[in-house]
This record gives sequence, C-alpha cells and structure tokens, in this order.
Amino acid sequence: HNVLLLTLSCLLKLNEDPTVHGVALHLSENAYSNKILNAVKPEKDVDGVSDVNLGRLVRGDTYNCSISPTASAVMELLEKLVKTVDGKKVLLVGTCGPLEASLQCLLQRKGAMTMSCQWKTQQLQSKVNIFLSSMVGTIHRSPHTTVRNCLHLLGHRITCTFMTEHARLCLHCFQVWFRRTSSSTRDSMDNRLWITPTPLGEGKSTVTIGLVQALTAHLNVNSFACLRQPSQGPTFGVKGGAAGGGYAQVIPMEEFNLHLTGDIHAITAANNLLAAAVDARILHESTQSDKALYNRLVPVVNGVREFSSIQLARLKRLGINKTDPGTLTADEISKFVRLDIDPSTITWQRVLDTNDRFLRKITIGQANTEKGFFRQAQFDIAVASEIMAILALTTSLADMKERLGKMVVANDKNGQPVTAEDLGVTGALAVLMKDAIKPTLMQTLEGTPVFVHAGPFANIAHGNSSVLADKIALKLVGEGGFVVTEAGFGADIGMEKFFNIKCRTSGLVPSVVVLVATVRALKMHGGGPNVTAGAPLKKEYTEENLQLVADGCCNLQKQIQIAQLFGVPVVVALNVFKTDSHAEVDLVCEIAKQSGAFDAVPCNHWSAGGRGAVELAQAVRKAASQENSFKYLYNLELPIIEKIRIIAQKVYGAEDIELSPVAQSQISRYSKQGFGNLPICMAKTHLSLSHQPERKGVPTGFILPISDVRASIGAGFIYPLVGTMSTMPGLPTRPCFYDIDLDPDTEQVKGLF
Repeated sequence: HNVLLLTLSCLLKLNEDPTVHGVALHLSENAYSNKILNAVKPEKDVDGVSDVNLGRLVRGDTYNCSISPTASAVMELLEKLVKTVDGKKVLLVGTCGPLEASLQCLLQRKGAMTMSCQWKTQQLQSKVNIFLSSMVGTIHRSPHTTVRNCLHLLGHRITCTFMTEHARLCLHCFQVWFRRTSSSTRDSMDNRLWITPTPLGEGKSTVTIGLVQALTAHLNVNSFACLRQPSQGPTFGVKGGAAGGGYAQVIPMEEFNLHLTGDIHAITAANNLLAAAVDARILHESTQSDKALYNRLVPVVNGVREFSSIQLARLKRLGINKTDPGTLTADEISKFVRLDIDPSTITWQRVLDTNDRFLRKITIGQANTEKGFFRQAQFDIAVASEIMAILALTTSLADMKERLGKMVVANDKNGQPVTAEDLGVTGALAVLMKDAIKPTLMQTLEGTPVFVHAGPFANIAHGNSSVLADKIALKLVGEGGFVVTEAGFGADIGMEKFFNIKCRTSGLVPSVVVLVATVRALKMHGGGPNVTAGAPLKKEYTEENLQLVADGCCNLQKQIQIAQLFGVPVVVALNVFKTDSHAEVDLVCEIAKQSGAFDAVPCNHWSAGGRGAVELAQAVRKAASQENSFKYLYNLELPIIEKIRIIAQKVYGAEDIELSPVAQSQISRYSKQGFGNLPICMAKTHLSLSHQPERKGVPTGFILPISDVRASIGAGFIYPLVGTMSTMPGLPTRPCFYDIDLDPDTEQVKGLF
C-alpha cells in the first residue's frame, strides 16, 4: 500500500512538471494496477498504457494516442521479417496487460488473427505461423514457423526522462553514497588495462566483456562494464573497432564502432565552434574600432540595448559593476570589447575524428576575405579534444558547463589566459554537449549491461571511460556488485592516469587492477620480430618459444610493479590465442605470480564467452576482498617539473627528463597563472615504456624529452608532450577501410571487427 501511494505521488508530481515531456513505467508485472496505469497524463503516457490511449488505439485514432514503443518495434520487425501479416495467425506468448492489448489491436488492424496464451501451452508449433514472445524456448519449430524474441531491444541512451529535479537529486545521492560508503566503493570497482601492447592490441576490451559475462551470467554477481566509445580513427585505420571479439562482444557491434549516439560528433562541433570563435574574434578586433565592436557585441534590438548574461559575467570579472550598456565609459568599453589575443599563444586546435596526417600542420586564413590574417595551425583527432576529457571527468551538467567555461584557448598580449567564457561561447558549447553527457546503455552477447561513454585515447589524452558511467553503474550493481571500468593501454599511461587524474576527480578507488597480457606481446618484448598491422605474424609468434616468452616477461613484471606503486592488488588475465602452447601459458602465469601478482589466470572468453573467464572472475572477487593501501603517486602541490620527473622515473624507468625551451617557457607561464597544482597527463607512445616505440621490454638509462607542455584547465590537468608524439594519427599503407563494406540489399555492415 505504501509503495502504491509513493508511486502515485511521484507520478502526480511528474504530471505537473513542465520539464517532463514523457513518463515510461518500468514496474514488475504484479505492480501494474489501473490506479497506476491511469495516473499518468495521457499526453505524457510514453508506453500508451492508460485507458484513454488504449481506447483511442482501439477506435483507430492512432494520430491522437500514444502507442507502446515495444509494440511498435515488434510491428516494425515483423514487416522486415515477413511481407505481410494479413491472414496470418499470431500467437502472443507470455505477454499481458497493456502490451498485449496494444499488440492485438495493431496486428488485427493489419489483418492478422490474434490469440494469447502462456508459454507452457502445449503444441504451439501447430497453431501459428508467427511467434511473438518475451522469451525464446527450446521447443521444436516447424519450417513454416517464425520465432522471434522482440523484447530484448537495447542500445538506448540512458536519459533522465522523468524530471530534471529528480535527475539532479539522483546525482547528488550518488555523491553522498560514495562518501558515506567509501569502503563499499573500493570493494566493487575493477580497473582493467593491458601490458605494453603490439600495434594489434591485446584484447583488453574482449577481456572486459568476458569478465562481466562470467560475473553476471555464470557466477550470478551483479556487474556492469564501462567502456569508452571508439574513435573512427583507429576503426578505419590500423587497430579496428573496440567492441571485443568472438563470444565476448558488445552488441550491436556496428553501432558501437561507428556513430553510436553521436557523442564524438557533438564534441567535434563544440570544439570547432570554439576554434572558429577564437580566429573570428582576432579578425574583428583587428579591423574595427572600440565603438564599432561595442555596437555589434551589444546591439539595439527592438529599441532595447542590453547585455546577455555571459556578457554581464565578463563585466563582473573585469570589475565593472554596471548593467546598463549606455553607462560604460570609453575605457570600460575598450576593456570589455578587446580580448587582445596573442595569435602566437593559441593552443586551441580544430579537431576531426579521422586519421589524417596532412592536417598536422596547416595554414588558415588565406582567403582574401580574411584581410591578411593568416597563421599556422593544426588539427588534432577529435578524441584528443579537451572537451572529450571534460566529458569523461565531469559529474553533472552544471559541472560540465563550468569546466567548459574555464578552458584556456590562448593568452592575451599581457600574458593572461583567455578562456571560452571570455569569448562568450560557454552556453553554446553546453547546448551542443547536453545530450552527450548521458551514457549510452548497451549489452554483451550474454546480456550483461554495458555503459559506453566518452573515448579519450590514453597515449594523447587521459584514456579512461567516464566518471558518470562509473558512478551510475556502481549505484545500479548494488552492494557486492562489480563495475569493470576501462583504462587505456598499459600501466605506464592508462592506469597511471586513471589513478592520478580520474580517481582524484571522482573520489573512487578501485579494488583490483586486471592486467591483460598475451603470449604474442611478451614474445615481442623478449626480442621477437616486429609486429605489423595487416602483415602475417612471423613463426616466432605462432610456434612455441619458451625462451622468447621468458625474456619478454620483464615487461609484465614492470607493469605489475607500476600497479604496486599505487597499493592496489593485480590480477593478470592472460588472453589466450589458439597458437599459444600450454607450456607458454603456464610459464607466463607462474612468472606473474612470482612477480607479485595476486593471481594470474588464462582466459578463453573469445571462444567460450563468459564461461571462458569464470576463473578470472573468481580471482577478481578474491582480490577485491583484500585490503589495499591505495595512494597517489605524487602530491599536487609539487612543482610541475617535479611531477613530470616522478612519472618519468618511477613509472617509465627514465634516468631523468629534458625540457625543450618551449616546454620550459610554458611551464613557467602556467605556474605564474596559478595552474601549477594540477595533475599531469603525459602524451606518450603506448608502444614502449620509453618515448621510443622501437624500444621494447624494459628500457633503462634514457632521458625523457618533453617537447611541449599544454594546459587543459577545464579538464583539470597539465598536458606534456613527450618526444615527437603527435595528436593526429596517420593512416597506414593498408588501412582497415579496405575490408569494410555495406551490403545494399540487406544493409548489413561487413568487415568491422
């Protein structure tokens, strides 16, 4: 009774909330009642469950009623599967209530004869031509019977559909819950990464999916995977997609690897809007007087002249406490209209989600209309944008908007930072990003839920899925559940940034590090021949070679040691390939355990799904029950140079660092501007512990060169570039796009992997 009253009270509030456009009910079967179904206003009744909407549907008034999306989806699927249902017999198995009524009505309007029954009804195959059911059983099917499970339709974006105030309250509850039960948080977070990889990748996404499938489908433990959204750069370039593989995949794989819900496109649009605003402002300031600028920035509209809210905020920052545009002095007008951006200090670049090496250095502004204002610039890949990092680290819409406003794009001619807020573009950026902040819900082949959100690379960004996805997933799995969250590449970059950047921002502490290794990668680190994407593997990688494996395990040992710097137990997941011998697998696991790993487990999830990762899941559960002494690698109060040096020496194994004059100048500038207490996000190759991709194993005695240093103030970190690291990848001789195609008849995508 109390639950009923609470539900009704909540629905009544939603009915009156003007920010709520629709309400979808997700209740257990026995919780449906006429009182609840009819409590939702008909115009907000998304599922069409009220008597008013069902009545209109029965009368044929489909234009003025809400129809169940599930019923509509079933009809759409049927139209693709069979030419017509006219004259067919359709049995609705296991459906009930409003959904059953909606389906019956829609099918009958198409000329079908409908019946309903429970799933256990005998001899179903002789009764119907088409089965629509909420579950697919193991009954024998005749050649003329079509069985379809139409209700497991995932891939939808998680949205706060109920009410804005409720969404804010939920996020606030997440924050309070994490602070109050920090020990529980430690027991349910699992951070997964890999050793220094080959250019082919070592299967960390596959291991992630296999692990959560094993936990949920085979050990009956609530679990959630949190993955990054793949960039189209590697999807069409070298590495391919990131949906996993074999029987450990995220589905639908094609949508996952392509546009999905458009988050990366939103980031591209927002990033490039800001880039356009920077150059346009420089042009306009260089060609107009103070008065002309002021008249255009604060125009008279319908006889009224007033500042926008973001302009009032700028006036306040300038110390001008006026709200009437007509009262500013000439000096105040000049201060207001002129940002005086120094073009040589612009750090904000345009982005594109394509590997295009010829955009690494370009000249812009060469058209006559730009009046001689041209400069050298560059494109970065979209996932390297600071806006992507902000999306991955933000905790709410308000926090995201504040971070977007803080982004530094350049310095003025007095050496002071110029921000997106100064350019007046913060609100527009937030509008472009308002939907991207919502994680996308997908599923694995075995039905385990997956949040896909954000996609920063680990070599040129901080390389982790979003804080929001982690926090929502932790709330959903409950006490004793597991969230397996993705960190990019090895312990030297993906994990180090996860701990020192993401954990600082979120306050979350993982209980286990799952370190993914392969025999193939260890052989490469042991002195094996180069591995090239698209080329057949040399025999050293397909035949047993215990010496190569043993020699290469030095890299695995170093990765374990890096994880131990942070005080978190390590479980090594050996992703087994068919060419690996039993002796090689046993050798790796033995060396890993001797090197300090809590456990080391061979995994066969690619070929066996979750069943092939059960031993890994059991090891992770045991490791999660251990006490850990998590700590950060450095104090934020240390100088920027010292923080870079600590990472270089303790994590990479460098003897020291060497700063270029440009890097030294940038560090001095950022320190003077008050940004010295931010964490460090190193942009470094993922193919070696050093800055040189060809140096495998565990390089020592090298000097780490820092060529440049940038600041991502909105995201909240300093961004040194190591060596010749580029923020725009290039295409190889034979990119993946050679194998990608579309069947025009079936619309099936081919060649994605």
